[in-house]
This record gives sequence, C-alpha cells and structure tokens, in this order.
Amino acid sequence: MKTTDYDLVQLLEVGFEHLPPYDPVVPCADQMASVIAETALRLHDNFPYFHPLYAGQMLKPPHPVARAAYDLAMRINPNNHALDGGRASSAMEKEAVAQLAAMFGWDSHLGHLTSGGTMANLEALWVSSRLRPGSTILASSEAHYTHERISGVLGLRFEKVPVDSCGRMDVSELQARLARGGVGTVVATLGTTGLGAVDPLDRILELRREFDFRVHVDAAYGGYFALASNLGTDARRAFDRVAEADSIVIDPHKHGLQPYGCGCVLFREPGVGAIYKHDSPYTYFSSNDLHLGEISLECSRPGAAAVALWATQRLLPLVKGGEFSAGLEQSRRAALELSAKLAADPRFILPIQPELDIVVWAPRAGSAVAASKLAQRIFDAAARADLHLALFKIPVKFFSSAWPDLVQDADTLLCLRSVLMKPEHLAWIDRLYLEISNATREATAA
Repeated sequence: MKTTDYDLVQLLEVGFEHLPPYDPVVPCADQMASVIAETALRLHDNFPYFHPLYAGQMLKPPHPVARAAYDLAMRINPNNHALDGGRASSAMEKEAVAQLAAMFGWDSHLGHLTSGGTMANLEALWVSSRLRPGSTILASSEAHYTHERISGVLGLRFEKVPVDSCGRMDVSELQARLARGGVGTVVATLGTTGLGAVDPLDRILELRREFDFRVHVDAAYGGYFALASNLGTDARRAFDRVAEADSIVIDPHKHGLQPYGCGCVLFREPGVGAIYKHDSPYTYFSSNDLHLGEISLECSRPGAAAVALWATQRLLPLVKGGEFSAGLEQSRRAALELSAKLAADPRFILPIQPELDIVVWAPRAGSAVAASKLAQRIFDAAARADLHLALFKIPVKFFSSAWPDLVQDADTLLCLRSVLMKPEHLAWIDRLYLEISNATREATAA
C-alpha cells in the first residue's frame, strides 16, 4: 500500500494531538489556488534540470525522500540555530553530519550544515585565519573563485598557485611558494567546478611534513566520489588521504540528492569549536547540550534541510558498494563513455580526460578564436534541440599536447562542457552524443 502525503501528515500530527485544538489563521486562503497555478506557469521558464537532456551545470534532482522529508519538516518549520527552535531536527543534523564525517574516515569531528559551499568555505578559512593569523591562503588557479572572494571579505592574504596541463595544482609551483614562507593554509580542491580536476592531495600532504601549514579540502562538488570504486589512480590516491586534512567542505545539494541549500563544513579537531565561542542567553537557555548555533557563523538555519539529509542517508547509507555509491559510479561511467565518443570523433578534441563526471571538449577549427565561436554556435544549436550544455573558457595551454597545431590567437578557448550528475545519464549517452553531433553539423553549416 502506497503511503500518501496525507498519511505522513497525519503521522506527524499524532505527536502533537495532546495540544488543545485551534483554528489556524491563513490569510487569503481562498486565493491560494490561483496564485499556485500562476506560480506553476512562471516556473515553465526554467531549464529542465530534472531531465537527462539537461547536461550543463551542476544541478541534480533531489531524491523523492528528500523532498518528502523537507515538506514534512516544513509543517513545523524548525530553526537549527538553537535547540529551542529545532530540537529533533538539530539531533538529526548532528547524526547526518557525523555520517558525512565518517564517510571521510573521521570518528570524531566538529561540523554542521550550511546554506552551501560558499558559507562552508568561509567558515573553514575563518577558522584557519584564527589559528594561523597573518598568514597567506593558497589555492590553485582553477579553484572556485569563492576562495579569493572570501579571503577579501575576511581581510586575508590570498595567492593562486598555477596548475598543470590537467588543471590540477602544480606541486612544483606549490613547493616553490611554500619555500618562500608565510603560508598558513593550502586549499586542495577535489573536483574543480570547471574541469572536475582533482588536486594531488597525497603530494600536498607530503609537503606539509616539510612546511607547516593547514590543509583545507574543498570537496563541495566532488566529495561524495570518495565512495566510488571506479576512479582513476591519481584521483583515488587523493581521496584516500582526505582523512588527513584539517577541514573539509562538501555540498549535499550537489551529489547528495538534496534540495538547495545544503552545504557542510567539517573540522578534524573538535577543539576548534572554542573559536566560535559566544553568548546568546535568549536562545541557548533550554539545554546544556550543544546548540548548533554555538559552532556556526550563521544564525537561523533551516531545520528542514537537516531532516531531508537525514532521511536520505537513512534510505541510502553512505557506504561503498551501496545503492548511493552505485549512482556515483554510473555518473563516472557516463563521463567516460561520452568522452570516448567525443575523442573518437575527428570534429572534437578533449584537453583532458575526465576525473569525475565532468566532460570538457572543443570543436576543431582553424584557431582558438574560430573554435570559440564555433563552440558558441554548437551550444545555441543544441539548446534549440532541447539539449542543454554549458560553456567554459579555459587557457589554450591546456591544449598544448592534445592539439599542438592549434593557432593560438587568443589566451583562452571557449569549450563545451557537460556535468553528467544524474545516474540516468549513462543510459542516455547515445542520445546525448547524437544531439551534440547534430548541433555541430548545424553550427558548422551556418
């Protein structure tokens, strides 16, 4: 027998049926249906993120259990700042976050959910700045722009480390910069948002033995691939060393099947919680237990996000060889299959092989400028056929090996890009390639 939404609401209400009845005030209730209908029509203007033909940005549909749990929690609308605002949802957040930490090999930790990776990374760099005051933050030139922006907001010194031909942090360049001193934190990105490149965390950690610095892992996009069994050798080595980092960021609203916004920041040493210490007697009075607001820079936070994550991980445990990890492995296989088809097609060229589930390629043309213009036309033609790709500008040096005769009349080249986050993408690779091929034929003839 299928459980309906009404059954679930009734089950929730049983817990509060001892309260005296009352009539809730719902302003303009008689006009709700027409407003919701108008809302549905307005939403038609969005891209079809839920469909396999959307293969552009990092947008993965939430699991139905996450949507159902989120909606159920919104009947109460808990606030996970203090236990007074979200007692059950705070407990569920602590459990869900502990499961994320355990996925990386941490038995003890300090952490909480955030609105997303930006806030999570801000907290990680803020803690680092308190532990290493006056020192410089390093991240690769392909790391997310948020690190440079956050450093500016916090008044921290920030520098970019060049990358190698695969878009990963160049360890030789990093070593040279570390030798000059003054570095407090190195950000290792496990899955850059542009190329999906995995920084060589294992080699970065080896440098920490010689140069004393904190290691922050930005795995907002790629973190869940720690569970995948089909990574390449280099990526596997990096993910196998995550437990040695000082802090980690991961976004459940990317590969974790959650609604926006749901990020998470984790610290290996629980003692860093002392840095957050503050007093708020009007919210922290009901319990001596830890209020999540005591270890967070954000105040009000949606308890519904924690409930949705808890329910999802209850249904799909974060274990290797499980149903959840199988979905990640399908996305990885989809990227490998699409990249193989594109590489075998003389009309295209791939600057790097995918390390996770992002595929980047360029159409062959006489020069970098001509290839960029053709990529834009292919992107437009594909969209007209309801295949939604993405565009990504990368340095032409990434093509040095794969495309040695490229006329480099520009420093960058506009490439086509796909993020194959949906497990369903694996079954749609032939259709995706067909639509890419058709769009390329149309764009070339234009």
